[in-house]
Amino acid sequence: MQLGDISLEKVNTSLYGFAGEVVHLRGMVSLPLTLGTGVARRTCMLKLLVVDVPSAYNVILGRPTLNAFHAVISTYHMKIKFSTPIGVGEVQGDPLESRKCYVEAVRKGQKRTFDEAHKGAPPSKKGKDICAEEVPEETGTPAKTPQDLEGIDPKVITHYLNIDPSIKLVKQKKRHFGPDKDKIIQAEVDKLMATGHIEEIQFPEWLSNVVLVPKSGEKWRMCIDFKDLNKACPKDFYPLP
Repeated sequence: MQLGDISLEKVNTSLYGFAGEVVHLRGMVSLPLTLGTGVARRTCMLKLLVVDVPSAYNVILGRPTLNAFHAVISTYHMKIKFSTPIGVGEVQGDPLESRKCYVEAVRKGQKRTFDEAHKGAPPSKKGKDICAEEVPEETGTPAKTPQDLEGIDPKVITHYLNIDPSIKLVKQKKRHFGPDKDKIIQAEVDKLMATGHIEEIQFPEWLSNVVLVPKSGEKWRMCIDFKDLNKACPKDFYPLP
């Protein structure tokens, strides 16, 4: 992109591909991006992750960018439409440039080389024999129960549901299953609370009932009826792979 020696913000994370390969990040940079031409255009400041890998594309836009522009993509029409203060703007793709990028991506993929690994191959001469006494001992006690596992600090990551604010909150009426099924539900709830997977709250905004689904061996699986909650969450037409 010919940005020169631009300062990069340090990022302590990596990208992961379809096969689990790790792509290390050089950093993050904030840049303005403009979509459209003439008066029907829009500019937003974006945070872009910088990687050093062979690619036919200068920039790959993800869901945060599409959401920032309120954009909708049609791959069939090779067009992007987005909202602007004066109406709807659009960007039309170039079929010729698209084919060039595809061919270039195939070429770069064919040039990639991978180290071959053979089962039972002898160790390299540069290798070093490690004696048992040289192997460092593990310090600390491994987790034996779910309660021993440390949780993730909410400052690191917190998940929120993408709920449509115009949807009315729903509190389902309490269902009665009978004494036998109530014992099964109570035992499952107690187990989840003991492991810290769930916690009790008062005055919930949403209330969904549990559902017992029969399993083989005359057993039951406890599920949650998220039918109303799913209706309130807009569908993601561009899910991550």
